[in-house]
Amino acid sequence: MAKRKMKAAYYEEFGAPDKIKVGELEIPEVKEGEVLVRIKAAAVNPVDNAVLAGYLSSFLPVKFPAIPGWDVAGVVEDRGHSARRFQVGDEVYAYARRPEVQHGTFAEYMVLPESYLAHKPKNLSFEEAAGIPLVGLTAYQSMFDAGNLQAGQTVLILGASGGVGTLGIQLAKDKGATVIGVASQKNHAFMQELGADHALDYNGQDVGEAVQQLFPDGVDLIFDAASGETLQQSLKALKPNGTLVSILNRGDDIDTQNLNFHYVFVEPDAVELEHLRELAEAGKLKVLVSEKYPLAEAAKALEQIATHHTKGKIVVVP
Repeated sequence: MAKRKMKAAYYEEFGAPDKIKVGELEIPEVKEGEVLVRIKAAAVNPVDNAVLAGYLSSFLPVKFPAIPGWDVAGVVEDRGHSARRFQVGDEVYAYARRPEVQHGTFAEYMVLPESYLAHKPKNLSFEEAAGIPLVGLTAYQSMFDAGNLQAGQTVLILGASGGVGTLGIQLAKDKGATVIGVASQKNHAFMQELGADHALDYNGQDVGEAVQQLFPDGVDLIFDAASGETLQQSLKALKPNGTLVSILNRGDDIDTQNLNFHYVFVEPDAVELEHLRELAEAGKLKVLVSEKYPLAEAAKALEQIATHHTKGKIVVVP
């Protein structure tokens, strides 16, 4: 029997977004415990370019031709042996990072173990839902699993207007924490709409000193989704023995003696995705989709995310 084909964006060597081709690839066979998902939307993340460039291949092996993309929302179209958690026709979403990079989300279809999937939030579009998994799980695992953020505590979020930060603001507020968001001035109103109690600009001031003026005793948690100079400035605003969680910095240039330091590389977690779905359906998570690209323009979407000036999320739609 001839294998079915699908349109996909893919690359056959490491490099920049200009290495992306769009063409036909075979749809993988659906094996035991796996489902075939018809992709309705795939969100784009800065990490997609890092994988494309080969920067992560030491711990995430890549098999060519490789399809980029780890965020997906779509519809279950077929189920393998024992894969019975979802019905054909169910709307699902997932953070689809596998131990080996090959079958990503910038395609018409993907096959993945059903253990990755959660039910899509009913009140969100496929594009909005696709924008949640990677950033939502990153914020959740950073602030709660690693950072142990509690109601009544104070969290400083660096890079607060990006994909991870915007989910971070909303999750921290839902938990009952006080949130200080750091981003450029033009994104302050946006952060406050999402629930940030304070918005600080990293331009023209020392962020740490600005935080100390607001909270002389310091903050309980710094959630770093920006790194660089802003992070170095912020450390003085952390309470003694406070917690720093970074998704960018592995702690090489930080004196971690008087603080609890954690580096987080987000992991797939369908249980946490169901929890994020519940929050979304309760109206507690908003996702701003700022741009949509057709599959044919996947390279453009990757170029846009590389500017690091994306507000909210951008998605690829097959």
